[in-house]
Amino acid sequence: MYNLSNPVFQSWPVYEEVFNKMHELAAFLDLPRFPDITESCFLHPDMLCMKYLMEANLPDELHNWTCRVVKKIGIGEVDFLTLMPGNKSTRKVKYDVLAAAVIVVVLKLLFLLDDHYEWLLSEFAEERNKNNTEGGPYFEFKKWYEVVKHSLDVEQKKLDEEKAKYLWRCEKPLFYSIKNKSKVLKRRQMVVNLQNQFGKLSGSVQRAEKPNPSSFQLSWSEENRDGSCFHGHSLKGILQEKRGLLTAMNPDYWLCTVKLCNEKLCGHLAHYREVEFPQSYHFVLRLFSFLLRIQPSYIHDEVCMIEHKLFNKKLGKKLKYSSVLRK
Repeated sequence: MYNLSNPVFQSWPVYEEVFNKMHELAAFLDLPRFPDITESCFLHPDMLCMKYLMEANLPDELHNWTCRVVKKIGIGEVDFLTLMPGNKSTRKVKYDVLAAAVIVVVLKLLFLLDDHYEWLLSEFAEERNKNNTEGGPYFEFKKWYEVVKHSLDVEQKKLDEEKAKYLWRCEKPLFYSIKNKSKVLKRRQMVVNLQNQFGKLSGSVQRAEKPNPSSFQLSWSEENRDGSCFHGHSLKGILQEKRGLLTAMNPDYWLCTVKLCNEKLCGHLAHYREVEFPQSYHFVLRLFSFLLRIQPSYIHDEVCMIEHKLFNKKLGKKLKYSSVLRK
């Protein structure tokens, strides 16, 4: 929110509002089709999935699975990804949210995330790691959960504290006229001096300069000997080979929703309430919602969309069968 009568930012803008305004502005300016988003572009799902797998401290081998899902449902195609302003027939792509949702779907495919099966796999991997003397350790979902949850709680607390201390004013003063410039600068300097004095009295450490910007909020180094990095861990403990391809040991999958809502009328493809879903699923959504600074419901919408693209044939048969039963 921005108050015109008082040039002070009052809150962070909502993701959905910024997203919609961006597309409305592009259509209003009648911008041409944007440059093609190919596999080598940073906005491509394969590239973004790699980034968020690293930041979420997940095994590198999961990237092969995210690429398979992207290719299977066609969300890596140029025409699907490239923005065409003013074209109302195409669904606007939320690139980072889409990549996070692909990772969530892959985790559901391999670990189910039903608050039961992922812990059984962890026990299985833990037993195999006791006798594993060759190669990297097998990935244990339980250990990953404990390590990431601790880091996430710490970073969330830091973020909450920063928001509480944040001054909703722009760093550079706004001048309505040249005459007011000296007065505004003088007042600004007085405020800065008072803040520094109170900071010294309270014992709080003032930052000498801003840290260099980074696209990563959570970082994990394989050089750490405490076992907190899972990038090089193997998925072989939870996979089986079938017709020359590695597949999940568990053939089951639970859908977030059987039937999607009308996004134009409802505003969402699905509805998300934490109490209605397993806690493991909610934790994964919470992790990516923290990284993207959005509500978990936005990622949940994309997860539902991907699931319906991935299982469209089976869903079609199930819905048809259900309608026959109702008759």
